Amino acid sequence: MPMLSVCNYAVVRVVPRVERGEFLNAGVILFCRERRFLGARVELNEHRLAALADGLALAPIRQHLALIPRICCGGKEGGPIGKLSLSERFHWLVAPRSTIVQTSPVHCCLCTDSEAMLEHLLVAMVR
Repeated sequence: MPMLSVCNYAVVRVVPRVERGEFLNAGVILFCRERRFLGARVELNEHRLAALADGLALAPIRQHLALIPRICCGGKEGGPIGKLSLSERFHWLVAPRSTIVQTSPVHCCLCTDSEAMLEHLLVAMVR
């Protein structure tokens, strides 16, 4: 039987009007220290976002969202943050923000396969 590992995850949200508190789930970040895993999947449903905020400039949002998986992968592609440890990158990504791209509070889960759990969370929380 595969060993269960404790993981932490946060849902990536697009908050078009911070003052209204409405948001659209657009991705998931998963961190498993034990498996040395940090990954993210991002899928922005632009049609649903337009229903919340018609006329919103999407290019900057797409750019912000595209950075998240690159930061998770680390290295030069992740910029200065990509050079940090897995744990430091995860905590930087999930730090509270008052910008248009935010994350939910961090939640815990158990998994035997980090990639499969990341896909499961994307399906359950975003799609």
